[in-house]
Amino acid sequence: MDERVDVIIPVYRPDAEFGEVVRKLEAQDIRPQKIIIMNTVDNDPAGVYDLTEGCESVEIHNITKEEFDHGKTRNEAASYSDAPYLVYMTMDAVPADGHLISELIKPMADEKTAVSYARQLPKEDCSVLERINRNFNYPEEDAKKSIEDIKTLGVKTFFCSNACACYKREVFDSLGGFVNETLFNEDMIYASKAVRSGYCIYYASNARVFHSHNYTLAGQYHRNFDLGVSQAEHPEVFEGISSENEGMKLVRSSIRALAEQKKLYLVPEFLLFCAARYTGFKRGRKYEKMSEKAVLKATTDPGYFLKKWQNHINER
Repeated sequence: MDERVDVIIPVYRPDAEFGEVVRKLEAQDIRPQKIIIMNTVDNDPAGVYDLTEGCESVEIHNITKEEFDHGKTRNEAASYSDAPYLVYMTMDAVPADGHLISELIKPMADEKTAVSYARQLPKEDCSVLERINRNFNYPEEDAKKSIEDIKTLGVKTFFCSNACACYKREVFDSLGGFVNETLFNEDMIYASKAVRSGYCIYYASNARVFHSHNYTLAGQYHRNFDLGVSQAEHPEVFEGISSENEGMKLVRSSIRALAEQKKLYLVPEFLLFCAARYTGFKRGRKYEKMSEKAVLKATTDPGYFLKKWQNHINER
Protein backbone atom coordinates (compact mmCIF):
# COMPACT_ATOMS: atom_id res chain seq x y z
CA MET A 1 0.00 0.00 0.00
CA ASP A 2 1.42 3.33 -1.13
CA GLU A 3 1.27 5.52 2.00
CA ARG A 4 2.43 8.78 0.46
CA VAL A 5 0.29 11.62 1.77
CA ASP A 6 0.15 15.37 1.37
CA VAL A 7 -1.52 17.63 3.93
CA ILE A 8 -3.47 20.65 2.69
CA ILE A 9 -4.28 23.59 4.98
CA PRO A 10 -6.04 26.83 4.01
CA VAL A 11 -4.63 29.63 6.17
CA TYR A 12 -5.82 33.13 7.04
CA ARG A 13 -4.12 35.25 9.70
CA PRO A 14 -2.39 32.31 11.45
CA ASP A 15 -1.22 32.64 15.05
CA ALA A 16 1.52 30.87 17.01
CA GLU A 17 -0.61 27.72 17.34
CA PHE A 18 -0.29 27.12 13.61
CA GLY A 19 3.48 26.74 13.94
CA GLU A 20 2.78 23.96 16.46
CA VAL A 21 0.39 22.30 14.02
CA VAL A 22 2.99 22.17 11.24
CA ARG A 23 5.75 20.85 13.49
CA LYS A 24 3.52 18.11 14.86
CA LEU A 25 2.63 17.10 11.32
CA GLU A 26 6.30 16.83 10.41
CA ALA A 27 6.79 14.56 13.46
CA GLN A 28 4.10 12.05 12.41
CA ASP A 29 4.92 8.35 12.11
CA ILE A 30 3.85 8.67 8.49
CA ARG A 31 5.39 12.00 7.58
CA PRO A 32 3.64 14.00 4.84
CA GLN A 33 5.76 14.47 1.75
CA LYS A 34 4.31 18.00 1.48
CA ILE A 35 2.31 20.35 3.70
CA ILE A 36 0.57 22.52 1.13
CA ILE A 37 -0.54 25.82 2.61
CA MET A 38 -3.09 27.94 0.77
CA ASN A 39 -2.31 31.32 2.32
CA THR A 40 -4.89 34.07 2.02
CA VAL A 41 -2.68 37.15 1.95
CA ASP A 42 -3.70 39.95 4.31
CA ASN A 43 -1.98 42.78 6.13
CA ASP A 44 0.79 40.48 7.36
CA PRO A 45 1.79 38.31 4.38
CA ALA A 46 5.05 37.32 6.09
CA GLY A 47 3.29 35.75 9.09
CA VAL A 48 2.88 32.24 7.70
CA TYR A 49 6.50 32.23 6.49
CA ASP A 50 7.80 33.16 9.94
CA LEU A 51 5.68 30.51 11.65
CA THR A 52 6.86 27.73 9.34
CA GLU A 53 10.52 28.72 9.07
CA GLY A 54 12.75 25.64 8.96
CA CYS A 55 9.87 23.26 8.13
CA GLU A 56 11.13 21.31 5.13
CA SER A 57 7.77 19.89 4.05
CA VAL A 58 6.00 23.23 3.72
CA GLU A 59 4.94 24.59 0.34
CA ILE A 60 3.12 27.94 0.40
CA HIS A 61 0.76 29.25 -2.28
CA ASN A 62 -0.62 32.76 -1.86
CA ILE A 63 -4.14 33.76 -2.89
CA THR A 64 -6.22 36.88 -2.33
CA LYS A 65 -9.24 37.04 -0.07
CA GLU A 66 -11.43 37.49 -3.16
CA GLU A 67 -10.02 34.29 -4.68
CA PHE A 68 -10.71 32.10 -1.66
CA ASP A 69 -13.56 29.61 -1.83
CA HIS A 70 -14.07 26.63 0.49
CA GLY A 71 -14.25 24.20 -2.41
CA LYS A 72 -12.27 25.81 -5.24
CA THR A 73 -9.26 26.65 -3.07
CA ARG A 74 -9.03 23.07 -1.79
CA ASN A 75 -9.31 21.74 -5.35
CA GLU A 76 -6.49 24.05 -6.46
CA ALA A 77 -4.34 22.76 -3.61
CA ALA A 78 -4.95 19.17 -4.75
CA SER A 79 -3.47 20.08 -8.14
CA TYR A 80 -0.12 20.68 -6.40
CA SER A 81 -0.06 17.12 -5.05
CA ASP A 82 0.78 13.76 -6.62
CA ALA A 83 0.11 11.73 -3.45
CA PRO A 84 -2.50 8.93 -3.32
CA TYR A 85 -3.92 10.44 -0.10
CA LEU A 86 -4.89 14.02 0.65
CA VAL A 87 -5.34 15.07 4.27
CA TYR A 88 -7.28 18.31 4.56
CA MET A 89 -7.03 20.25 7.81
CA THR A 90 -7.88 23.65 9.20
CA MET A 91 -5.12 25.76 10.68
CA ASP A 92 -6.47 25.44 14.24
CA ALA A 93 -6.72 21.62 14.35
CA VAL A 94 -3.76 20.39 16.42
CA PRO A 95 -2.63 16.74 16.10
CA ALA A 96 -3.11 14.99 19.45
CA ASP A 97 -0.23 12.54 18.91
CA GLY A 98 2.18 11.17 16.31
CA HIS A 99 -0.29 8.65 14.86
CA LEU A 100 -2.85 10.99 13.29
CA ILE A 101 -1.98 10.31 9.66
CA SER A 102 -1.42 6.56 10.04
CA GLU A 103 -4.82 6.21 11.77
CA LEU A 104 -6.50 8.19 9.00
CA ILE A 105 -4.93 5.99 6.33
CA LYS A 106 -5.81 2.64 7.94
CA PRO A 107 -9.44 2.59 6.74
CA MET A 108 -8.25 3.28 3.19
CA ALA A 109 -7.24 -0.39 2.85
CA ASP A 110 -10.93 -0.99 2.12
CA GLU A 111 -11.46 -0.11 -1.54
CA LYS A 112 -14.93 1.21 -0.70
CA THR A 113 -13.63 3.88 1.71
CA ALA A 114 -13.55 7.29 0.03
CA VAL A 115 -13.00 9.49 3.10
CA SER A 116 -11.89 9.01 6.70
CA TYR A 117 -12.22 11.78 9.24
CA ALA A 118 -10.69 12.36 12.63
CA ARG A 119 -12.07 12.64 16.13
CA GLN A 120 -12.10 16.24 17.36
CA LEU A 121 -11.19 16.58 21.02
CA PRO A 122 -11.98 19.72 23.02
CA LYS A 123 -9.13 22.12 23.71
CA GLU A 124 -8.25 23.13 27.26
CA ASP A 125 -10.28 26.34 27.12
CA CYS A 126 -13.37 24.57 25.77
CA SER A 127 -16.68 25.37 27.49
CA VAL A 128 -18.81 22.67 29.14
CA LEU A 129 -21.50 22.91 26.46
CA GLU A 130 -19.01 22.70 23.62
CA ARG A 131 -17.36 19.67 25.25
CA ILE A 132 -20.72 17.92 25.30
CA ASN A 133 -21.28 18.85 21.66
CA ARG A 134 -17.85 17.45 20.70
CA ASN A 135 -18.55 14.19 22.51
CA PHE A 136 -21.86 13.86 20.68
CA ASN A 137 -20.44 14.43 17.20
CA TYR A 138 -17.12 12.67 17.82
CA PRO A 139 -17.66 9.63 20.07
CA GLU A 140 -15.09 7.01 21.10
CA GLU A 141 -16.28 4.34 18.65
CA ASP A 142 -15.40 4.08 14.95
CA ALA A 143 -18.23 4.28 12.42
CA LYS A 144 -18.54 3.28 8.77
CA LYS A 145 -21.37 4.96 6.86
CA SER A 146 -22.84 3.99 3.51
CA ILE A 147 -26.00 4.58 1.48
CA GLU A 148 -27.84 1.94 3.53
CA ASP A 149 -27.55 4.21 6.59
CA ILE A 150 -29.52 7.15 5.18
CA LYS A 151 -32.83 5.76 6.46
CA THR A 152 -31.58 5.61 10.05
CA LEU A 153 -28.92 8.34 10.20
CA GLY A 154 -30.43 10.88 7.80
CA VAL A 155 -28.05 13.76 7.07
CA LYS A 156 -25.57 12.36 9.62
CA THR A 157 -24.68 9.77 6.96
CA PHE A 158 -22.81 12.53 5.14
CA PHE A 159 -21.23 14.06 8.22
CA CYS A 160 -17.53 14.61 7.64
CA SER A 161 -15.28 17.46 8.68
CA ASN A 162 -12.41 19.04 6.77
CA ALA A 163 -11.05 20.21 10.11
CA CYS A 164 -9.20 16.92 9.64
CA ALA A 165 -10.12 14.38 6.96
CA CYS A 166 -8.28 12.09 4.56
CA TYR A 167 -9.40 11.61 0.95
CA LYS A 168 -8.45 8.75 -1.35
CA ARG A 169 -7.05 10.60 -4.34
CA GLU A 170 -8.23 8.12 -6.96
CA VAL A 171 -11.84 8.46 -5.82
CA PHE A 172 -11.49 12.21 -5.27
CA ASP A 173 -10.46 12.72 -8.89
CA SER A 174 -13.09 10.37 -10.30
CA LEU A 175 -15.85 12.27 -8.46
CA GLY A 176 -14.56 15.68 -9.54
CA GLY A 177 -13.30 16.82 -6.15
CA PHE A 178 -15.16 19.44 -4.14
CA VAL A 179 -17.89 21.65 -5.51
CA ASN A 180 -16.13 24.77 -6.83
CA GLU A 181 -18.40 27.41 -5.33
CA THR A 182 -19.75 26.97 -1.82
CA LEU A 183 -20.18 29.05 1.28
CA PHE A 184 -19.79 26.10 3.60
CA ASN A 185 -20.09 22.32 3.81
CA GLU A 186 -17.81 21.35 0.93
CA ASP A 187 -16.88 18.23 2.92
CA MET A 188 -20.46 16.99 3.42
CA ILE A 189 -21.41 17.78 -0.19
CA TYR A 190 -18.49 15.66 -1.35
CA ALA A 191 -19.33 12.91 1.16
CA SER A 192 -22.88 12.77 -0.19
CA LYS A 193 -21.56 12.37 -3.72
CA ALA A 194 -19.25 9.59 -2.58
CA VAL A 195 -21.97 7.74 -0.65
CA ARG A 196 -24.41 7.96 -3.56
CA SER A 197 -21.67 6.58 -5.81
CA GLY A 198 -21.36 3.45 -3.66
CA TYR A 199 -18.49 4.49 -1.41
CA CYS A 200 -18.26 4.70 2.39
CA ILE A 201 -17.37 7.47 4.84
CA TYR A 202 -15.28 6.25 7.79
CA TYR A 203 -15.05 7.90 11.19
CA ALA A 204 -11.60 7.00 12.56
CA SER A 205 -11.85 7.66 16.29
CA ASN A 206 -8.17 6.88 16.95
CA ALA A 207 -7.13 9.67 14.57
CA ARG A 208 -7.37 12.61 16.94
CA VAL A 209 -6.96 16.36 16.81
CA PHE A 210 -7.64 19.08 19.34
CA HIS A 211 -10.22 21.35 17.74
CA SER A 212 -13.05 23.31 19.35
CA HIS A 213 -14.65 26.75 19.40
CA ASN A 214 -16.45 28.66 22.14
CA TYR A 215 -19.07 30.34 19.98
CA THR A 216 -21.25 33.15 21.33
CA LEU A 217 -25.00 33.11 20.72
CA ALA A 218 -24.45 35.41 17.74
CA GLY A 219 -21.65 33.17 16.49
CA GLN A 220 -23.92 30.12 16.63
CA TYR A 221 -26.61 32.01 14.74
CA HIS A 222 -24.25 33.16 11.97
CA ARG A 223 -22.59 29.75 11.59
CA ASN A 224 -25.91 27.94 11.34
CA PHE A 225 -27.26 30.55 8.94
CA ASP A 226 -24.39 29.63 6.61
CA LEU A 227 -25.13 25.95 7.18
CA GLY A 228 -28.74 26.54 6.13
CA VAL A 229 -27.62 28.47 3.04
CA SER A 230 -25.31 25.66 1.95
CA GLN A 231 -28.15 23.15 2.26
CA ALA A 232 -30.54 25.41 0.34
CA GLU A 233 -27.96 25.82 -2.44
CA HIS A 234 -27.55 22.04 -2.77
CA PRO A 235 -31.00 20.44 -2.79
CA GLU A 236 -29.52 17.51 -4.71
CA VAL A 237 -27.70 16.61 -1.49
CA PHE A 238 -30.00 17.64 1.34
CA GLU A 239 -33.56 17.76 -0.02
CA GLY A 240 -35.79 15.15 1.60
CA ILE A 241 -33.16 14.08 4.15
CA SER A 242 -33.90 14.92 7.76
CA SER A 243 -31.45 17.02 9.78
CA GLU A 244 -33.89 18.06 12.52
CA ASN A 245 -34.03 14.54 13.98
CA GLU A 246 -30.30 14.75 14.56
CA GLY A 247 -30.81 18.08 16.28
CA MET A 248 -33.32 16.58 18.69
CA LYS A 249 -30.90 13.75 19.47
CA LEU A 250 -28.27 16.37 20.37
CA VAL A 251 -30.74 18.16 22.67
CA ARG A 252 -31.68 14.99 24.53
CA SER A 253 -28.09 13.77 24.75
CA SER A 254 -26.81 17.14 25.99
CA ILE A 255 -29.44 17.52 28.72
CA ARG A 256 -28.72 13.97 29.85
CA ALA A 257 -24.99 14.76 29.98
CA LEU A 258 -25.62 17.94 31.99
CA ALA A 259 -27.71 15.94 34.45
CA GLU A 260 -24.95 13.34 34.82
CA GLN A 261 -22.43 16.12 35.47
CA LYS A 262 -24.82 17.77 37.95
CA LYS A 263 -24.84 20.95 35.85
CA LEU A 264 -28.53 21.28 35.06
CA TYR A 265 -28.19 24.99 35.83
CA LEU A 266 -26.67 25.26 32.34
CA VAL A 267 -29.83 23.97 30.63
CA PRO A 268 -31.32 27.48 30.06
CA GLU A 269 -28.08 28.63 28.44
CA PHE A 270 -27.96 25.46 26.36
CA LEU A 271 -31.54 25.98 25.14
CA LEU A 272 -30.69 29.54 24.15
CA PHE A 273 -27.83 28.22 22.04
CA CYS A 274 -30.17 25.66 20.50
CA ALA A 275 -32.62 28.44 19.64
CA ALA A 276 -29.81 30.48 18.02
CA ARG A 277 -28.71 27.46 15.97
CA TYR A 278 -32.24 26.58 14.90
CA THR A 279 -33.22 30.15 14.01
CA GLY A 280 -30.03 30.71 12.03
CA PHE A 281 -30.43 27.43 10.17
CA LYS A 282 -34.08 28.06 9.29
CA ARG A 283 -33.35 31.58 8.05
CA GLY A 284 -30.41 30.32 6.02
CA ARG A 285 -32.61 27.74 4.31
CA LYS A 286 -34.83 30.62 3.12
CA TYR A 287 -32.10 33.19 2.49
CA GLU A 288 -33.32 33.90 -1.05
CA LYS A 289 -36.46 35.50 0.42
CA MET A 290 -34.38 37.89 2.55
CA SER A 291 -33.10 41.30 1.52
CA GLU A 292 -29.46 41.56 0.50
CA LYS A 293 -28.80 43.75 3.54
CA ALA A 294 -30.29 41.13 5.88
CA VAL A 295 -28.25 38.34 4.29
CA LEU A 296 -25.01 40.29 4.65
CA LYS A 297 -25.76 40.86 8.35
CA ALA A 298 -26.57 37.18 8.95
CA THR A 299 -23.63 35.48 7.25
CA THR A 300 -20.04 35.01 8.42
CA ASP A 301 -18.82 35.63 4.85
CA PRO A 302 -20.39 38.67 3.15
CA GLY A 303 -17.78 38.44 0.39
CA TYR A 304 -19.24 35.13 -0.77
CA PHE A 305 -22.63 36.68 -1.42
CA LEU A 306 -21.27 39.86 -2.97
CA LYS A 307 -19.26 37.75 -5.43
CA LYS A 308 -22.24 35.45 -6.07
CA TRP A 309 -24.60 38.36 -6.80
CA GLN A 310 -22.04 40.07 -9.03
CA ASN A 311 -21.56 36.86 -11.03
CA HIS A 312 -25.32 36.63 -11.56
CA ILE A 313 -25.39 40.21 -12.84
CA ASN A 314 -22.51 39.50 -15.23
CA GLU A 315 -24.30 36.40 -16.59
CA ARG A 316 -27.38 38.40 -17.63
